[in-house]
Amino acid sequence: MRPASASRRDFLKTTATVATLAAVSNAHAAGSDLLKVGLIGCGGRGTGAASQALAADSNVQLVAMADAFEDRLTESLETLQKSETVGAKVQVPPDHRFVGFDAYRQLLDSGVDVVLLCTPPHFRPIHLRAAVEAGKHVFAEKPVAVDTPGVHSVLKSCAVAASRKLSVVSGLCLRSDSGYRETLRRIHDGAIGDIVTLFANDYRSGRWAKPRQPDWSEMLYQMRNWYNFTWLSGDFNVEQHVHHLDVCSWVMKEKYPVKAMGLGGRQVLTGPEYGQIYDHFSVVYEYADGAKLVSNCRQQPHTKGDMSVAVSGSQGRAELTERRRGLRIRSAAGEWIYDGPANNMYQTEHDDLFASIRNGKPINNGEYMARSTLLAIMGRMAAYTGQEITWEMALNSREDLSPSRYDWDGQPPSAEIAIPGQARFA
Repeated sequence: MRPASASRRDFLKTTATVATLAAVSNAHAAGSDLLKVGLIGCGGRGTGAASQALAADSNVQLVAMADAFEDRLTESLETLQKSETVGAKVQVPPDHRFVGFDAYRQLLDSGVDVVLLCTPPHFRPIHLRAAVEAGKHVFAEKPVAVDTPGVHSVLKSCAVAASRKLSVVSGLCLRSDSGYRETLRRIHDGAIGDIVTLFANDYRSGRWAKPRQPDWSEMLYQMRNWYNFTWLSGDFNVEQHVHHLDVCSWVMKEKYPVKAMGLGGRQVLTGPEYGQIYDHFSVVYEYADGAKLVSNCRQQPHTKGDMSVAVSGSQGRAELTERRRGLRIRSAAGEWIYDGPANNMYQTEHDDLFASIRNGKPINNGEYMARSTLLAIMGRMAAYTGQEITWEMALNSREDLSPSRYDWDGQPPSAEIAIPGQARFA
């Protein structure tokens, strides 16, 4: 959400000088000062992230909020104020409620220490860059980009954050689940031998759409229905399935596939109200050592759900789901089922973030959150084009999904539906 006169390409070339960054990043290491939080993106996930941030530290306040839409900000603020657990920590005066495409800039100038980036994914690279340049610690929801230029921007911003001792914590929440952590520890210790095949499923039932209103411009309509447009969400394979693709990257110790082929389309959700994104994807990724990742996801009403990862190794098999007793390993040594303590992974993300600020030991999730996002984008490219896409192709893609300008009367990118065999790789 940047000024209407700026393009993303121009914005990402801009360099800011912040003279007091070292002092800002270390100001709260002692653990006694008030940490001021700003929320950018006030939808359901943003509201949840704000609640978790406020619960993560005893001396923290939400002092500023920003969103493209005033009604979303107001709804979020009212929800947070009514919370029995964190409502007292919500101190957002009217002059710290910022609305519009440029709202994020106003928030960053309002005196906050920590920012929560929870807008539609398209804006993540822009907001992360600005937050790091302003010397803020960051919680960045997933995914962190919708195209390759955005991925590269995020990698650069996170490198700068590391040099300035700023924390950047990812919303890829499965990495914060205690059961997943223990299961992955065992896999990495060799419990199932060498990895041969991974299966990542994300089967869901339907998705939302908001009716077009007579006074809405095309930009406003697409922003209200951001999930259904590739330039804003990255498509379902990127926006949601990135969670399970990231688990696969975690299993593979951040080793990424060399190529991918796949398919996808609109089989059920075909109406214009569902924008341009697909309702199903199936992508097979191949690694340099011959291991394969079979990735399937769909969103179709009245269908059975399954969100899971299964890993086949040379000496056994691991299963990972969020269901109770859904984390298990089978091998010649027998069957192991995780029965340890459960945690709220969404809360743990913020607990870790605020602890890192207090103890002066920054967390930086930049590499894996950016590259797992690219893994998902690579799958979308393979499905949209119907061609084999290599990791190098995805990494060097010049496809930029930005509009020419950010304004309610501006023209968003094309809403043309990709047809495999006709859509071109860029």
